[in-house]
Amino acid sequence: MRKILLTLNILAIVVMLLVGYSDYVDPREHSVLAVMGLLMPMVIIINVGFLLFWLIFKRKYALVALAGFLVCLGPIRRYCPVNIPKNPPKDAIKIVSYNVFMFNPWDIPEGEINPIVDYLVNSGADIICLQEAGYDVNGWSAIDSTFKSVYQYRDTTRKGGTAGDVLALYSKFPILSKERVKYASKGNLSEAYILKINGKKVLLVNNHFETVGLNKEDKSRFHELVHGEMERDSTRHESMFLLGKIGRNAGKRAPQADAVHELVAKYRRKGMSVIVCGDFNDTPISYTHRRVADGLTDCYVASGNGPGLSYHKSGIHVRIDNILCSDDWTPYAAKVDKTCTQSDHYPIVCWLKNR
Repeated sequence: MRKILLTLNILAIVVMLLVGYSDYVDPREHSVLAVMGLLMPMVIIINVGFLLFWLIFKRKYALVALAGFLVCLGPIRRYCPVNIPKNPPKDAIKIVSYNVFMFNPWDIPEGEINPIVDYLVNSGADIICLQEAGYDVNGWSAIDSTFKSVYQYRDTTRKGGTAGDVLALYSKFPILSKERVKYASKGNLSEAYILKINGKKVLLVNNHFETVGLNKEDKSRFHELVHGEMERDSTRHESMFLLGKIGRNAGKRAPQADAVHELVAKYRRKGMSVIVCGDFNDTPISYTHRRVADGLTDCYVASGNGPGLSYHKSGIHVRIDNILCSDDWTPYAAKVDKTCTQSDHYPIVCWLKNR
């Protein structure tokens, strides 16, 4: 019996490795394999179960489970980092990235401030990058005037015809220039800015990559699948259907991630400092994240703790919002702030100190 369990443990380790390094699979070529990172929580839990079992019943076999965690430490840390908390230095700048879902709620009585706007203007952030920041929602003039009272430098960029296809930047530092990152998309977009931060030029890229592509019913079925609530006869069919749908949209994000990576690499070759923010619509173990983060520091992985689940609606909880920086910055105290709940995302926050 122990030999069977040991064999199963080794198989679980192999699966954890395949899932953990699935971000090296291009979703344009192998769409389902490329999104296996979604299963990372499940495979971690299974392997933790084996570790606890061996520690209780056969300690020498626990070394096998521990070896599995060591060889998969990189992906595990990307998904659920653990860091010693450090307070940000006084001269660090505060960054907030937030998909505001068009400033939901939309029925704010006249004369009252939108709770998302209230949170942001009182956040003390030096730079705010927003996604789905539609400026034709009710009361936009009041929203904009509130931001004006705190942020001298502002920009909004629209693509398409809906309020969701809008990026916004609010900055206490001058915006010197901006350019659109070129990639094909009906509604999603990335905008690159040159800011002057404390006398230094910095490339800031705000992103809202292609949606995951699941409707409300799909999200409910996905929740049932990952929580083991789906009827057994339906599991295989539904899992392949949902993973296929997610994978096809991951394939749409791949060239978007490539375009941002290439733009950042171009500026890095010139020696320019870089900050990248936004809603990647993909997990920490994905082609999108790996490609954009190549050559950059993931601020949450470097200074945050726990899985940092930034998307929190429809029974799906995952970190898809990010702040990245070049190596001339040191990140501090990155967190997903769960005190602002109006959007389907939580804001992600980090402090950066220039080295």
